[in-house]
Amino acid sequence: MLQLLNKTFLLLYAICLFSCGFLDLRPIGVGIEPDKVNAILPELYTPVIIKFDTEMIQNETEGILHINSDLGSVKGDKYWKGNHLYFVPIAGWTAGIRYTLSLIGTMRSVDGRETRVERFVTFYAINNNAPPSLETFSPENGASIGININTFEFCFSRPMDRLSVESSLTIEGIGNKKFEWSIDDKSVKIISEKTLSPWMVYRWNIRESAKSKDGVPLPKTYTGYFTTDLNQILPCVLEIYPVLYADGCWYPTGAKIETGLRGDQAVAVKFNKPMGENVLRSMRFEPSLPGRVEYLCENSVVYIFSREPEPEIEYTLIISGETKDNEGLKIGSDYRINFTPDILYLKVLSLTANGKVYTLDTNDVVKINVDPGTGYVIFSIHFSLLFDFEELINTPQRITLNPFFPRSLSPATLQYLYWTSDDLLLTRWEGLTAGDDETPHYYKLTIPGGRGGISCGSNIFMKEDLIIFLEAVK
Repeated sequence: MLQLLNKTFLLLYAICLFSCGFLDLRPIGVGIEPDKVNAILPELYTPVIIKFDTEMIQNETEGILHINSDLGSVKGDKYWKGNHLYFVPIAGWTAGIRYTLSLIGTMRSVDGRETRVERFVTFYAINNNAPPSLETFSPENGASIGININTFEFCFSRPMDRLSVESSLTIEGIGNKKFEWSIDDKSVKIISEKTLSPWMVYRWNIRESAKSKDGVPLPKTYTGYFTTDLNQILPCVLEIYPVLYADGCWYPTGAKIETGLRGDQAVAVKFNKPMGENVLRSMRFEPSLPGRVEYLCENSVVYIFSREPEPEIEYTLIISGETKDNEGLKIGSDYRINFTPDILYLKVLSLTANGKVYTLDTNDVVKINVDPGTGYVIFSIHFSLLFDFEELINTPQRITLNPFFPRSLSPATLQYLYWTSDDLLLTRWEGLTAGDDETPHYYKLTIPGGRGGISCGSNIFMKEDLIIFLEAVK
């Protein structure tokens, strides 16, 4: 009963105080620093301060403080020193940007007072200079360029902070790049270290994080593009022809490649435009012919054989469809041409013995008279082509005459030789013996062919060994 009376007394006392005017209705005093419109905070981390004249409920008060700019809401650290609320931006203030502080809502002090507040203050930090702008750039937006252009230039209205521009500027697809700045830092050249690809769209942008030297960022992100489609002509093969080396140069022979390529010649290929370096790796032959490719001029190359083509074989020259001109455009499909070299095999036209001329095929048998007293045999060999001087000396040493049947025959020896002309060899052998009807005597005359055999010069040789069987008779 006593507790109920005490509670009733307290309620009546409170009502009496309210009715008599003792409730604290004083407003809460608020000061803001900066306190002037468009004031400039001097440093990167200069705090904004909200000053109260009494102790506030801190977490509620912090919730009604907001700072924004054209870049969005500013994130910051809030802390108290006595009755003063401090705000420090986490990333620091940005020069030249106008900020707006808003204090909107109901504030409550610790002593129970409430005040509705709606305050706005605009301010800058570091300076309120005008923002820079991108004035010109090259190539122009949407421009068509060639792939050999590797320098791109951007010009600004004010001197720029180099590092911020370099980190905010991108050009898609150009790979590694380097920057060259003008002395006044108002323009920068970006140099690509690799060649651009043909018929591609390259896009670039400079983000808002690029700043002038006094720290003011670009007002917006700049973007643009250019296209490497200036060159619309695809490369193609214009002509393929034999060439002959003389006096340090390759000269056209005037013959057609299909049937006119001879020994000690090379193959020239002419294109319709200057070609890139991969043309030096773009040619091959079927069957294979080893060699190397060199430039004749910017739109012509020559294939120099390290081994002569074989006679009487049809070859196919293939130029890869991946062959590129000096701007990276491809031929598109393999180019093929067939040819048969105008290179003859060396042949033995005839063998003359006993005053009789024999036209020969391999393994033919020729009867030849043997002098019974000396064992001499004389015959001449007529070749299809003239021999050069060096081969006139080398060839007779490679022709052999060996016993074949019976095995007991003594070996034959070359006793004398004489070139009656550059294609006719006269030889005299000794040590042969004649056979009879019961026991014929055979000797094997071998004229070696192939690349390792005899040659008349200029890498012309017989297709294969020629073997002639000589029957020694009285």
